[in-house]
Formats: sequence, structure tokens, C-alpha cells
Amino acid sequence: MTYIEHMKSSKFCVCPRGYEVNSPRIVEALFYECVPVIISDGYVPPFFEVLDWEAFAVFVPERDIPRLKEILTAISEEKYRALQAGVRRVQQHFLWHSVPVKYDLFHMTLHSIWYNRVLNVRPR
Repeated sequence: MTYIEHMKSSKFCVCPRGYEVNSPRIVEALFYECVPVIISDGYVPPFFEVLDWEAFAVFVPERDIPRLKEILTAISEEKYRALQAGVRRVQQHFLWHSVPVKYDLFHMTLHSIWYNRVLNVRPR
């Protein structure tokens, strides 16, 4: 199987913290409809200000890595289906189009910049 086939056939895709701020694996997981399992302490996901990441991803603290199998097998089929439906709902926000489409990555990035800039504005 290829990497993509593995992702497409997996229920969960492990997205560990790397050396960079973000890992492309999270977006790949979303693209292939695999529930991302984010293993990172203090990770701030993209578009956190508008997306409810708990509705489509699983967060595992780094100290719980030895319990990863236990954590994932404890997720009920009903909960998994809800997470996967959440993945499908947010996919549109991570797609780039040559001509921007409402709520796509272009618009989400602009909103994120605007939102974070507004929070940092100090009255004179």
C-alpha cells in the first residue's frame, strides 16, 4: 500500500509534534478523511478561533503516548463516526483554490490574521 492508501484506509492518523510549528500530516489526515490524533503538548491548531477541533480531532498529551492504543480503542464507534463527520465538515476550510471560494483556506487565513490582529490592538 502507498502512503495515501494507508491514510485513506485508517480510522485515525497519528500527527505527532515535529520540528516545525505545524505538521502537514494534520491537513493530509483531514484531506483523506482520517481523524487526526494530535500528539503535542501546548499545540495551538490552525483556525482555533473558529473551528472546534475537539469535534473532529483527538488530542493526546505527550506523556500519554504509551497509552495511545488504549486511548484510541476506548473511543466508541458512535464517537468515531461523529469525529469523522466533523472531518468531512471542516475539509473545505483547508482547501486552496486558484480563485478563492467562500470559507476556503484563503478566507480562513485572512480571518485568522484579522482575528489575531484585533486581539492585539491596544487603545492609544
